[in-house]
Amino acid sequence: MLRFLDFSPRFRSFCNWLIVVGSILLCLMILPTRLPGTELLGIRPNWLLIWVVVWSVKRNAYQGAIAGIALGLIQDGLTAFDGVPMVDGIMPPNFEGSEESAADLLLSYPSHVISLMLVGILTAKIQKQRYIQEDFISIALIVFGMAVVAETITAIQYSVQGLRNITLVWTEHQRIALSSAILSSLWAPVLYYPLNRWWEYMSDRDQSL
Repeated sequence: MLRFLDFSPRFRSFCNWLIVVGSILLCLMILPTRLPGTELLGIRPNWLLIWVVVWSVKRNAYQGAIAGIALGLIQDGLTAFDGVPMVDGIMPPNFEGSEESAADLLLSYPSHVISLMLVGILTAKIQKQRYIQEDFISIALIVFGMAVVAETITAIQYSVQGLRNITLVWTEHQRIALSSAILSSLWAPVLYYPLNRWWEYMSDRDQSL
């Protein structure tokens, strides 16, 4: 069925990158969508984190870090303005509605780059351990742990920046981290299975030619 991929290595590479970019775009479209069964206590699965884990599980730490940085920058571009001009429903101190104040607040908004980069690196390191098997259960467990790590890093950024009440940050962190981890781990196989099968197929074709 896919014998046309044997004709040209460049065409196979093009198809591979088409699948990679297409899957990322799909995750970006699903990210803000409220689909049935994808919400728990107001929290939805972190589809970009799932993608980074799926990508990194069979790759080295450098490749995992690059994927995390790229998707973190994309997510920052989509979500950073959610923090302007209100933080926890309260106008930040010294905010007068000017463009300069909005820019200052935007620059201090927590970034997803750090968390997704560390997720990519840690996932690549974990897969080298022999006790980790590449099946649905293992992927779900990895995603669960990485979701907790990512939300913890975000909470640390909020604490360091001082824009939010620290007690509130860590109280909400427990709910957000647990809900995100549960949902992301449950939905991880939906993304892992097709992408993993595709990459295994491409690897087999490259070795056989």
